[in-house]
Amino acid sequence: MMRYPSHMSRTAPPTAQAELFHSSVGAFAETHRLFFALVPDVATRHEINHGAAAVQQQHPKLRARWVRPERFHATLNFLGDFPAVPDEVVEKAMAVADQMRVAPFAWTLDYVASFRGREPPCVLRSSQVPEPLLALWQGMHAALVEAGLRLRNERQFTPHVTLAYGRHELPQATPVTPIVWQVDRFVLIHNVVGKGNYQVLGCWKLSE
Repeated sequence: MMRYPSHMSRTAPPTAQAELFHSSVGAFAETHRLFFALVPDVATRHEINHGAAAVQQQHPKLRARWVRPERFHATLNFLGDFPAVPDEVVEKAMAVADQMRVAPFAWTLDYVASFRGREPPCVLRSSQVPEPLLALWQGMHAALVEAGLRLRNERQFTPHVTLAYGRHELPQATPVTPIVWQVDRFVLIHNVVGKGNYQVLGCWKLSE
């Protein structure tokens, strides 16, 4: 497993200062998001971006905000949103990740569809979800709960890569040129919501 150096500030403002500037503290409040994800390699990212461009041309009425290629990912398990980076959560999550044993697998993404929402996400999905992907999600979720982490109660796993957030939904699911993603690792991501790129806290190669 590869761990990456952290450049995040974890120092909270002094109480007196927070009280003095109480009216402005909310404006600078940050949301720190943690989640496990699959992140495509360069070649797969290029293919996904090419597919996104084709969807953009075919459905201009989406009037969407398109995700930058460097942020393409498929979420495995969402750990939560926090006012600051919780060291204990990160440590427990990394310990769980060290225990995961799933063989590398191929994941074929072959159609786009929309989820419901205020800005309906336009997502890339697969007609068939590989069994190892389901096993990785299920095993990781169970281990995280056993480690004492409070996760959302997700009864169903819908793996996808978000391409855009539109003002309208796609009228129907639309086939795309299949993209075969050779999945051989997963990562733990930290994101300050609304700011900059994702920070990879750790990377784990898949193995038997």
